[in-house]
Amino acid sequence: MFRSHSGRAILGLAAAAALTLSAAACGSESDETSTGTASLPSASADTALAAKVPADIKAAGKLVIGTDSTYAPSEFIDTDGKSIVGFDVDLFNAVGQKLGLTTEWQTAKFDSIIPGVGSGKYTVGVSSFTINADRMKEVNMISYFSAGTQWAAKTGATVNPDDACGKKIAVQTATVQADDIAARSKKCVEAGKAKITVDQYQAQSDATNAVVTGKDDAMLADSPVTAYAVKQTGGQLALLGDIYDSAPYGYAVGKSQTEFANVIAEAVKALIADGTYKSILDKWGVGAGAIGAPAVNPQA
Repeated sequence: MFRSHSGRAILGLAAAAALTLSAAACGSESDETSTGTASLPSASADTALAAKVPADIKAAGKLVIGTDSTYAPSEFIDTDGKSIVGFDVDLFNAVGQKLGLTTEWQTAKFDSIIPGVGSGKYTVGVSSFTINADRMKEVNMISYFSAGTQWAAKTGATVNPDDACGKKIAVQTATVQADDIAARSKKCVEAGKAKITVDQYQAQSDATNAVVTGKDDAMLADSPVTAYAVKQTGGQLALLGDIYDSAPYGYAVGKSQTEFANVIAEAVKALIADGTYKSILDKWGVGAGAIGAPAVNPQA
């Protein structure tokens, strides 16, 4: 992603993208967190890894995870209106299983998750965070997936991502894409062209819906998110241009939790080795983002 992402929607992207703006808006008002647990994938526990879990985390017995549940297919609210599902959820539930720990998922605004990890509110932040230098100043990050940015617009639209001057573009607040479009707008102005009107939304589902309803001309988000949104809108949206700026997603844990970060990286490696990792990514159609060597605070 690239995203710096948000959360707390009642509707997941899959549902909200095809609904009216008013329907999507019902999931984007409250700042309160909610909890949800997806069904766990079948990963076997690893006693050697479980023994490496720091004592305080082992004593708690569970991982409290902050996530922005508006980002299908990464993390979003299931059709029951409460369970948090997605490939991020399945994969990190499997990490928890490897470490002999249960998981408790809490919906939060995207830009509140890393501060929440820093304060101890969450044990881990799992929300399609693109690893970058600024985030690694605040938390330890463990790579587990790779994604780029992708644009989409109404099917048949003539928006050019490389020349969107004068257009209205939707992005999620605090994401890498928000920085991307702001820089593009600045270049438009410097070239004597009309600025890009940037509409920022707390929920990615609302950004997608703004394009579906015609409020905005196009959107940009992480490549798996955009591809999933296009699929779920049943032909109302189409992809624009190529995927660019690929970078790793990372799990976020506290700066003082380097030992635990290394254990998480080992757990992801174990899931890659036993095939669980591939099966989860393939289930969600995001196998193209698989990586082979998870790392703690990888350098760009």
